[in-house]
Amino acid sequence: MALARKEEFARKEIDLADFAKALGHPARIAILTVLAQKKECICGDIVIDLPLAQSTVSQHLKALKEIGLIKGTVDGPRSRYCIDWKVFEKFQRQFDGWTSKISELKQENTC
Repeated sequence: MALARKEEFARKEIDLADFAKALGHPARIAILTVLAQKKECICGDIVIDLPLAQSTVSQHLKALKEIGLIKGTVDGPRSRYCIDWKVFEKFQRQFDGWTSKISELKQENTC
């Protein structure tokens, strides 16, 4: 039933909530930071930079890839990852637009 009720929201709201959920773990924010610094990274290199097991990093990479924030390519036994900047910037615009809207509404609400 919750899924059906979620679909009653606008696509923009659903997308923004999915983006927020994808960023809802500090490891995912750290992974995006590592990828931004290195432009492209092999999973094993990310593991070196984070205090997490390889399997845990892989799970977080999967969540970021599912939302489209990162792209991954298989290079033999290795998987290379990079940020999909087009998708990142789309979410950034949506988030900036939403926070601006909320800020405008704040001025009307004196609670």
